[in-house]
Formats: sequence, C-alpha cells, structure tokens
Amino acid sequence: MKIKNETKVGVLAAFAIALLIIGYNFLKGNSIFSSETVLFARYTHVDGLGVSKPVLINGFQIGRVDQLTLQPNGTIIATLKIKDKYDIPKNTTARLESTDLLGGKAIVMDLGNSTEFAKDGDTLNANVEKGLMEAVQPVQKKAELIITKMDSILTSVNSILNPNFQKNVDKSFTSIASTLSSLEATSKKVDALVGSESSKLSSILSNVETITVNFKNNGAKIDAILTNLNNVTDKVAALNFKQTIDNANKAIGDLQGIVTDVKNGKGSLGQLINDKQMYDNLTNAAKNLDNLMIDLKANPKRYVHFSVFGGGNKKDK
Repeated sequence: MKIKNETKVGVLAAFAIALLIIGYNFLKGNSIFSSETVLFARYTHVDGLGVSKPVLINGFQIGRVDQLTLQPNGTIIATLKIKDKYDIPKNTTARLESTDLLGGKAIVMDLGNSTEFAKDGDTLNANVEKGLMEAVQPVQKKAELIITKMDSILTSVNSILNPNFQKNVDKSFTSIASTLSSLEATSKKVDALVGSESSKLSSILSNVETITVNFKNNGAKIDAILTNLNNVTDKVAALNFKQTIDNANKAIGDLQGIVTDVKNGKGSLGQLINDKQMYDNLTNAAKNLDNLMIDLKANPKRYVHFSVFGGGNKKDK
C-alpha cells in the first residue's frame, strides 16, 4: 500500500506541531507527562520574580511559578505548580529569595514539620527575604564611613610628610638633644660638687646623728620638762580664773549691799527714794523755780534796775 505524499506531509506536520508544543512546555518548565499540584503564596512585593521561575528545596527544583496575579489590595498571589511526587507539609513557608547578584528571584521552600500535607489549591505561608543589595546596604554605609576616615588619616599623613613639618620635627629633635646635653653637663657638675663637699656633708650628717642620739637618750627628761611646763601653765590658768571669779563675786556682793541700803533708806539716795515729804518738797521747789523763771521773763524790770545817766532808784508801781 502506497502512502500518499499528502498523508506524509500531514503526519510530519502533526509530529512537528506536537514536538513544538512539547518543547515549548519543556522550556517553560511545564510537565507534560506527569500531573502537578497547584499551590498559592501571597507576597507584598515580587521584585525579580517572574513566570517559570523555579521552586526549590535546598537548591533542588521541585516545581515552577506558573502565574503572578495582582490583587486589589496591592498584594501578589503566585501560582506554584509542584510535581505530584513531592509532598509539601502544610506549614511550609514559601520564601522569596535572591538567587544571583543581578536580582533574579526564586521561591525556596522551608519545609515545616506538619504531618498533614498541602493539597491542590492550598495557600502556603509566604515570606520575602532581603535581597543581596539590601543586605549589603548597611555594610556599604560602614564602608563609606571607613573610607571617609581613611581619607582624613591620609590627609594627616600627607601633612606630616610635608617638608616644613619635617623641618620643624628636625628642629624639635635638635632642641631635645641640646637639652639632654645641658642636663648631662649639669649632672656632671653636681657629681663634682658632691665629690668635693663629701667631707662636709659627712660631718653634717654626723652632727645630725649626734643630735638625734641626744634626743633619744634624753627623751625621758624632755617628757618630764614638758609635763612640768604643762602643769605650771594649767595652775596659772586655774589661779587667774579663780581670782577673776572671786573678784566678780565680791563686786556682785557689794552691789547687792548698796541696793539693800537704798531700799532700807540709808544714805542720801535711800532717803531721796523712800522719803515722800522730801520728794514733795523737791517737786514744790522745782515748781516755784519754774514760776519764778516765767515771771522773770515776763517782768524783768521787777528784778533788774539800771539807768544810762545814773538816775536814782525808782520803784515800779
């Protein structure tokens, strides 16, 4: 039986189309001859994640991202297709993680410990891990600070290496060397002086030692002298204090006697205080004297007579 050319062309075209479909799905990661479990994960952002990105467990691909759907609240639901031969615990976390420095993302499964496995249509817990560039940002800031400090240090080093600064340093070292030389010369002079006056210093030290020995040997006598001196000063102080008290007591006694005599009417002051008649007489005398002074001011001619021409005495009528 002869096969027609049209039939051959049709079979070849069908085979090519089937091969194209299989190749396309293979390139997209779709499984053609095995069933898949569809799971979902919700993310706040999916930077770098795209359709056909792998779903991994410890770096091993078990599925792929089939679809990304934007929700009205701004979240993104990722549709994951997992090969049926892999069981995923229900409390597994689908973590969005960077896979390269260029920002490529993949979903990495952190397997849970649940004995119940996720079924078709379940939604897994989701988590977004910081990208490599985001994690490097704090390190970048610290590196910038370090570079700034290094720049200031290098500036300081350059100023130190400045020829003028080196000249100043050389002058400083020269001054220090001259100062050390002067100190050395001074120390030599002191050594020579001590050597020449060593006999005098020895005699002075011997005298000082003799004085301290005398003080040590006569310590008891010195203590007795100081004790006697303390006793004498104490007695003098006590005697003066006692005499002062006695004098004060005597003065108070005399004052009390005078007050008693005044109260008893003794003496002029006592009589003046205690004699009412004398008090009345003195009061009347003072009153009469006051009246006399008033009349003298009012009528001075009654008491004083004089004439410019030496005329005779005339009585006022």
